Amino acid sequence: MAFDFILMLTAEDRTIPDARARLDDALEGGARHIGFKDIGLPFSELKALADHIRASGGRSYLEVVSLDAESELASARAAVELDVDCLLGGTRAEEVTAITRHHPVRYYPFPGRIVGHPSVLEGPIDAIVASAQRLADLEHVHGLDLLAYRFDGDVPALMRAVCTAVDKPVIMAGSIDSEARVQDTAMTGAAGFTVGTAALAGAFPAPDDRFVSQVRSILDITTRARARSTSPRRLALSAHNTRKAALQAWVMRHAQSLEGHRLICTGGTGRMLADVAPNLSIHRLQRGARGGDQQLGALIATGELDAVVFFADPTIAHGGDADLQALTRLAILHDTPVALSPAAADMVATSLLIPG
Repeated sequence: MAFDFILMLTAEDRTIPDARARLDDALEGGARHIGFKDIGLPFSELKALADHIRASGGRSYLEVVSLDAESELASARAAVELDVDCLLGGTRAEEVTAITRHHPVRYYPFPGRIVGHPSVLEGPIDAIVASAQRLADLEHVHGLDLLAYRFDGDVPALMRAVCTAVDKPVIMAGSIDSEARVQDTAMTGAAGFTVGTAALAGAFPAPDDRFVSQVRSILDITTRARARSTSPRRLALSAHNTRKAALQAWVMRHAQSLEGHRLICTGGTGRMLADVAPNLSIHRLQRGARGGDQQLGALIATGELDAVVFFADPTIAHGGDADLQALTRLAILHDTPVALSPAAADMVATSLLIPG
């Protein structure tokens, strides 16, 4: 996640009654990450919400609000049955992952001690960080949902400490109701943030009181904040053999900006780049002809890439043309930017990378 805004169609820890109409406004406003809770509407209407989000090219989220074990596990089963992309919240990670581990849903539990309703995050920062590390070590936990602004303490310090301590993405939640809080969230290394009640209440500045204008306002704020985000980006890098020199030149030109980010490369490309840029964090997959392109496709499908840079040569036939076509299809389906040339890759760098 490259610092994304997740719109929650919720108020007072319930999915709002007019969620379907608000969803249409949200999509018109440009929201692509949209969630709800598993209470407030009949299951059939929640399923219709999830299906419509996906059909519109968005990413769907279900958030757990109940603190008792029975209700939390029921929420996990609902996430599987609703076929949402991500499950947020909850405190019983081991029990929940027993339900979710054989399904594609991505799971982001709450670190720390969660009490009350609405939920509040309690305890000292070091204890919350230790909880975050334990959760992040679990194989079927894909990230964390930190109730940062429900913490009675130094919230920016808490966010920085948790993001620094774990390698998995951290989403910030709880009473984010101003541009200042969005900016603070971005600068601490968060991968994204949720807004629900504040958007429905019109808390953000907008030219009129329409919900669609509120969504656009938050997206504009997100774009400004993303430019200051310290969250490591995850970029896939690959090239046809006749374009590898061009990719090497591009990487060396942007080497300073690429430092600190995670570069996932097919085998031959990864070896080449590791030799010329040893300071970069490069993770090598299989060579393209041995399945590396399919591995990249799997990462796109699970939302683990922020962009794909694949320098293609359209002047000659390639044995991997079908693989590139499949990658492009998946990237469109999962709303992942693809750059097939240096000029397009420059735009990705300008948009996603922190200037060196």
